[in-house]
Amino acid sequence: MTLLTVSDLAKTFGTGDTATHVLRGLNLTLDKGEMAALLGPSGSGKSTLLTILGTLMQPTSGAHQMLGVDLIRATDAALTTFRNEHIGFVFQFHNLLPDFTALENVIFPTAIRNGRETAAARARGADLLTRMGLAERIHFPSANLSGGQKQRVAVARALMNAPELVLADEPTGNLDRASALQVMELIAQINRDEGTTFLISTHDEKIAATCKRQIVVGDGVVTG
Repeated sequence: MTLLTVSDLAKTFGTGDTATHVLRGLNLTLDKGEMAALLGPSGSGKSTLLTILGTLMQPTSGAHQMLGVDLIRATDAALTTFRNEHIGFVFQFHNLLPDFTALENVIFPTAIRNGRETAAARARGADLLTRMGLAERIHFPSANLSGGQKQRVAVARALMNAPELVLADEPTGNLDRASALQVMELIAQINRDEGTTFLISTHDEKIAATCKRQIVVGDGVVTG
């Protein structure tokens, strides 16, 4: 079943002689439950595509639908709500709040949505961290965690609101090989167990090989 579709997606920065055409009529469909790697050289448009798919940026032109919702015509308020409910993000730099514990970082998206922390949110956050192998680090300040542990907290945070889609931009780029593979194994487990769709941008062919599908972007379009 189709989760999202983008058609003839274009994104241009600047105008006139200084215009940079990053996406040039890109077409892509993701099905529910896919685990896909997004590949391509630097400057190919991968990060711009992820930003648009995450509703953090509007394309210059084209169509973007997810779960049957037209995300081009949606208002900013509607996009914010949609993003919070249906999309999770994992970045190369985990972006954790250093003075917060691992658990507080994980439940932050739900606390923002609900205006407060709840017992149910704390229970889900603790469960996610346990599944990430961090049962003994739940109440540790994130500043005291290793790089691999911080990235696992970031994955748990992305899953907190049970999104249908998780977008990951070079999530293992700052990790050693063992930590990177561990994070990918956990992502694959979540994909299998919960049917969460993952789109993972990476330059690492070994990381891409852990995904069931490889999507190659070049010169602003999908080339493979």
